[in-house]
Amino acid sequence: MSGMFDQVAAGYDRTNTVLSMGNDRFWRAATTRAVDPRPGQRILDLAAGTGASSVALAGRGADVVAADFSPGMIAEGERRHGAGAPGGGIRNLSFVQADATALPFGDDEFDTVTMSFGLRNVNEPKKALRELLRVTKPAGRLVICEFSHPPSKAFNGLYRFYNDRVLPVVAKTVSSNAEAYDYLNESIRDWPDQHTLAAWIREAGWTDVAHRNLSMGIVALHRATKPAAGVGRVQTRPR
Repeated sequence: MSGMFDQVAAGYDRTNTVLSMGNDRFWRAATTRAVDPRPGQRILDLAAGTGASSVALAGRGADVVAADFSPGMIAEGERRHGAGAPGGGIRNLSFVQADATALPFGDDEFDTVTMSFGLRNVNEPKKALRELLRVTKPAGRLVICEFSHPPSKAFNGLYRFYNDRVLPVVAKTVSSNAEAYDYLNESIRDWPDQHTLAAWIREAGWTDVAHRNLSMGIVALHRATKPAAGVGRVQTRPR
C-alpha cells in the first residue's frame, strides 16, 4: 500500500484540499487545538504524510517527529520542511519512516501521540493503538482525527452520494493516481463508526476516552489519556 501513497505524494495536500472542499484545513486546526502542543513537549505525529499537520504542531514550539510508512511521503516532507529546504527547514521537526504496528521508538517517549486520517489504512489498527500507548508517557495524551459516519441518515445519504459519484470524477481531474482515491472511498465506507473506534481505544488501554464530531460527523476527533504510572486500566464511557 505504501507504493500507492508514494505515487501521490507530490500533489497529496493539494488534492486533499480540493476533495474535502477546504475542510481539511479546518480539521487540521481542530486537531492542533486538541493536541495543544507546547515548548518542551515531544510529540509523535503518525501517518504524517508530507508533514502538513506536523508543521502546525511544530509551529507551537514542540519537538515533533513526523512518521509515515510511505518513503515517498517522507521524502516529500523532508524536501519541503527538512534541513535541505529553503531557509534550512524547521529545526524542531524531524521525519522518520515507521510502521504503526511496530514503532521504532522506546517506551514512554512522547508527551502526546496523534494520528490524522491514517488509522484506517493500518492493517491491524487495534495493534497500532496499543503501540501508540506503549510509546506515550504515563498521563500522556492521544488525539486521533479520522473519517467517520454522520449520525444523520439524511446527511449521510448526501455524503455517500458525494463519495460514490462526485469524488471519483473530481479525483480523476486533480490527482495523478485516481485509483488511490477509489481506495479512499472504500476505506471510508468500510471504517467503523465513532462509538466503535472509541471502544477500540479503550480496549487498547487508554482512559478518559472521548470524541466529538466535526463537519456533521464526516470526521470524528477522538481523545484519550494513558493511565498514570502505577494506575491500572480503567474503562470509561465516551462523552
